Amino acid sequence: MSGVRVVAVVLAAVATVVGVAAFVRGAVVIVRTVRTGRPLPGRWAPVGPRLATLAREVLGHGRFQHRPVVRVAHWVVMVSFPVLVITLLTGYGQLVDPRYGLPLVGHWYPLEWAVEAFAWLGLLGIGALVVVRQRTRPRAAQTEGEQRRSRFFGSNQVWAYVVEATVLLVVVAVLVLRSLEYALGVQDGAAWATAAHFPLTAWLGGAWTGAAPATLETAVVVVALVKILVSMAWFVVVGLLPTMGVAWHRFLAVVNVYARREPDGAPALGPLVPLRDAAGEPLDLTAVEDLPEDARLGVGAVEDLPWKGLLDVATCTECGRCQDQCPAWATGKPLSPKLLTLALRDHAAATAPYVRAARAAGASDEAQADPHLGVDLVGSGVVDADALWACTTCGACVQQCPVDIEHVDTIVDIRRYQTLMESAFPAELGGTFTKLERRGNPWGLPARQRLDWAKGLEFDVPVVGVDVESAAEVDWLFWVGCAGAFEDRAKRTTRAVAELLHAAGTTFAVLGDGETCTGDPARRAGNEALYQMLAAQNVETLTEAGATRVVVTCAHCFNTLSREYPAMGGRFEVVHHTQLLDRLVGEGRLRFAPGVGEDADGATVTYHDPCYLGRHNQVYAPPRELLAAAGVEVAEMPRNRETSFCCGAGGARMWMEETIGERIGTVRAAEAVATGASTIATACPFCTVMLGDGVAAHARAAGDASAPAAADGAADGAASTGTRAPAGPDAPAATRPQVGVPEVADIAVLLLDRLDRG
Repeated sequence: MSGVRVVAVVLAAVATVVGVAAFVRGAVVIVRTVRTGRPLPGRWAPVGPRLATLAREVLGHGRFQHRPVVRVAHWVVMVSFPVLVITLLTGYGQLVDPRYGLPLVGHWYPLEWAVEAFAWLGLLGIGALVVVRQRTRPRAAQTEGEQRRSRFFGSNQVWAYVVEATVLLVVVAVLVLRSLEYALGVQDGAAWATAAHFPLTAWLGGAWTGAAPATLETAVVVVALVKILVSMAWFVVVGLLPTMGVAWHRFLAVVNVYARREPDGAPALGPLVPLRDAAGEPLDLTAVEDLPEDARLGVGAVEDLPWKGLLDVATCTECGRCQDQCPAWATGKPLSPKLLTLALRDHAAATAPYVRAARAAGASDEAQADPHLGVDLVGSGVVDADALWACTTCGACVQQCPVDIEHVDTIVDIRRYQTLMESAFPAELGGTFTKLERRGNPWGLPARQRLDWAKGLEFDVPVVGVDVESAAEVDWLFWVGCAGAFEDRAKRTTRAVAELLHAAGTTFAVLGDGETCTGDPARRAGNEALYQMLAAQNVETLTEAGATRVVVTCAHCFNTLSREYPAMGGRFEVVHHTQLLDRLVGEGRLRFAPGVGEDADGATVTYHDPCYLGRHNQVYAPPRELLAAAGVEVAEMPRNRETSFCCGAGGARMWMEETIGERIGTVRAAEAVATGASTIATACPFCTVMLGDGVAAHARAAGDASAPAAADGAADGAASTGTRAPAGPDAPAATRPQVGVPEVADIAVLLLDRLDRG
């Protein structure tokens, strides 16, 4: 064996030992860090559905559906990794014998074709990803505002370049090696040295056939060594940097996707994860006296996170797709789901050794006094308080994440600790909690007003327990909701739905003053105790009322009643009013005629997908089918359906001031106005309020003299608190949209205007 080969073998052996050792060390560190998290039962079973989902998500790359170029490029780079590992094994043999081939499969046609195809595709794929990054990365010459528009803002660019360079060097080495193998085989007269065995590299190998055999042998050894050294260097780098998610995600993502919250592949949206104790079991806060004195409610320190939460943060690829979709980040607020995830990742990695040491030491005073334990995530600045409370829980981050990170669940769990343990929440929420507790609604209005919306209707609205004995006597129990009962714009929707159901011959009844808030704003603000109290009360009321089928107009009530109440024992068939009306249209029980005025034929409508109806519950078609049935032309906004931009009211933001950056509702309203539509249709009262105020603010900012003043008289830029005077039929004319300013209305209101009453 020549001196070159001896040196190559020694270097490869040393590099391999160091690389594998470093990689194993990094893997052990990550596993230990993840294991410091709390137990989370149910994330390993059922095995069959989880494996099926894993295969579908990994091979199908479904979360890349809106980025076709990135989807294809990332897929081929991902698949090339395991395929080209075979060439790494071959490379070790080539250090000793340049003509080495793996036994049995070394010159097997399918394997050779796959290697060459994925080497070229990997080269093209990584090239495309490099171009995408270079075109969209933030640049030093840009202002911070310009840099924030890049999804890579805050990502570690150096780490990304290391990964890209590694992939680039490996695939180039594979292609060069294949061409050299072909040239060497031709010189030897080997039967396998044909274009059939080298379909995509024979043309390149032809350039080497005139070289001396010794030269070709040396070239094979050198290139194989370079490939091995590059691969092992990458192992060393990632092993020494267990927080390098851009590299580790190719291993961790498989586990993270498998252990996702929903085994069937649905995103971790809709219902929130329950508040859990230290053993991972759901906590019942209606029996507070049974809680241990040292109970920690929610996530206050990083070790309070469940193990899946710690695996989430370790898996983050820093791709920034969550940041790119976040309405808070887009409007200048400090919340970036990516940056919050990275902060938790780095903090977890730094404190995990101390947590393990303290647990190993048991309950000793010294162990419990360790300053690295119980570090308040918000109080210490790991999580910025403004960022925490800026979240609208719209779920765009979860929907977009390619590795199934459950951002919303983590954010709400941190809010739970701040609210329940520290009483550290925005001041406005204190009043909201009090109103919910005392009056059963966030407006703080008396329950006797819950039926005011029905005054003046041409038919009676039966009340369960007064006009009918049980909800079983009617087709549907109509859950009006707090907004539908107290907020005038939402009251228009309630009346419209009631009239449409009546016109269709569908019987319904309401609970009247028996209703109380579903608890959605309390839960998403972290006040799990208040939510459970309200939920238990409502479940009892609905059960006693004999309710089996419930129709709601509020997307938040819809999500809570249908997706969260089953955990409280309340299992009902719950539909959104757009679903029921769409069903009635399909049955021929509702027909529509051309509208008049703003709803006349030829006028266009743009539809805003409420987050809690669309992204959280996948209801996209019924609202659009209803508009089509009414003969309305829909002008879609650029961001619609899964990528719809939030109105800004979710996550209890309806009840908090919006003082940082632009108002989310105003930005969304501007997008709607840009479509040229005369009407902005919604299907949620929160969206109606926020977009209505947003349209007014946008028009004033544009200098439109016909724009209405803010409904509550607030100055420009003030946030919607949901308490402003309504723009409903009973509101002063000055608060209604004027000519040239799009009207914001629920779909039911638009349908009522076009109802064929014949």
